[in-house]
Amino acid sequence: MHTFSRVGWPLKVAAIACASLPTLAFATNGYFSHGWGTKSKAMAGVATALPQDTLVTATNPAGMAFVGNSLDIAVAFFSPSPRGYDANNDITFDQNTGFPAGPFITPGRYDSENDWFLIPSFGYNYEIDAQSTIGISVFGNGGMNTDYQDRPVFQNFAAAPNQLAIGPGMMPPPGTIASPSGLLFTQTNPPMPVTDASVPPPPNGNNANPGGYLTATTSTGVNLEQLFIEFPYTFKIGNGKQSIGIAPVFAMQSFKANGLEPFRAASVSPSDVSNNGVDWSYGAGLHFGWYGEVNDQLALGMSYRTQTWMTKFDKYSGLFADGGEFNIPAMLNLGLAYKAKPNLTVAFDYQHIFYNEIAAISNSSDKDLTPCFTDGPKPSFCLGGDDGLGFGWDSMDVFKLGLRYDPNEKLSLMAGVSYNTEFAPGRQALFNILTPATVRWHLTVGAAYRFTEKDEFAFSFSYMPEEEVNGTSPSITQGQTGSIYMQQMDIQIGWNHRF
Repeated sequence: MHTFSRVGWPLKVAAIACASLPTLAFATNGYFSHGWGTKSKAMAGVATALPQDTLVTATNPAGMAFVGNSLDIAVAFFSPSPRGYDANNDITFDQNTGFPAGPFITPGRYDSENDWFLIPSFGYNYEIDAQSTIGISVFGNGGMNTDYQDRPVFQNFAAAPNQLAIGPGMMPPPGTIASPSGLLFTQTNPPMPVTDASVPPPPNGNNANPGGYLTATTSTGVNLEQLFIEFPYTFKIGNGKQSIGIAPVFAMQSFKANGLEPFRAASVSPSDVSNNGVDWSYGAGLHFGWYGEVNDQLALGMSYRTQTWMTKFDKYSGLFADGGEFNIPAMLNLGLAYKAKPNLTVAFDYQHIFYNEIAAISNSSDKDLTPCFTDGPKPSFCLGGDDGLGFGWDSMDVFKLGLRYDPNEKLSLMAGVSYNTEFAPGRQALFNILTPATVRWHLTVGAAYRFTEKDEFAFSFSYMPEEEVNGTSPSITQGQTGSIYMQQMDIQIGWNHRF
């Protein structure tokens, strides 16, 4: 009865943590967190060979064999701000008509709103016997949020409402003026001719934009949230100095997009691109790990989390490749921890995130979309197609270095730095207005204090300096250039209780 109650109430806490999913939204290493667990985050995310609490399973489930009977509850206050897009005033104009040669972004600075997010986490570990443990960890794996409330970013990507398409190269009729909300002309009745060759062919008769169907009228932005639940089981080997761990991984994610109406014309499923509210996706994967103490000073670790196979986002099957598929990429971790002195530990982690294996994330957005603007069958690279446009992300390598100094038995001081490779080349900048995951460096500090033999409180602060990616999207906005940018801060407090 005692054991049941001790295991049962943490599951109730986990259920509460799951209910908090709508508060999750962050991006550091691409859209993965830079670390899990307060002390790990204070050391730039190192944990593969340095288990310090029950959130170690998010990095290496084998580490749970060395954290004892314990419970962790933490909350982070995360700010991905400022973040947004600078559109330069170098729009390409058609020499014959004097109007823009195609879609463009109104020059200026677009700053995303929503500056702070609350991110809870929870972990519990139970020692079955001297060799094995079982536990649970609930944490936000990653996410992304942008909300450009001042004006729709893509308001100039479609013709003005109710315009006729009568062929390229024709001069506008006398007396017409440039449209403030579209490419060419003001709305008229009867509809005004469209003469720009880059304007999409009419989806309804010869009306290029019936009723403003392709006009962005709402604030532009996306919101992606991911929650993970892992159930790690570990078994000690090698005279108790090593352990192997396996954890079934269950995930849920939500997504919504607004202000992408002009891209409906380039989609295989136009009604499933934008402004469809929140959609949910569920899935599972596996997480494997090994941890070993070579001697009293050196420990090594390695782990691999498989791709998490998710159900599709049906409401956005016209936006993401392969009809709304959005699996979560696999992750590899290698690490070592070295006790330079009894009270000084140096740890290093290498992490590889396989973004390149997820079509919705890695497929290029630098493609000529002209064949997509047709009423007939569309090529597979159109939005929502089997090889549909993505965000152009590469796989990512992350290098983490952390230090922990214990001046006495109660206090630990921690610091760290990490660096990740660039998430996408500049020619992919356009679509990444929605996901400006540009940060490269993470600078972290923190401390932990043991108030009693059973209770410890920890604090971490992480600062990610602003980084920007400059680029163009020649196939869509011709010669117009711009840059995406982001800066971040993360403050986390946590409580650890040992039974």
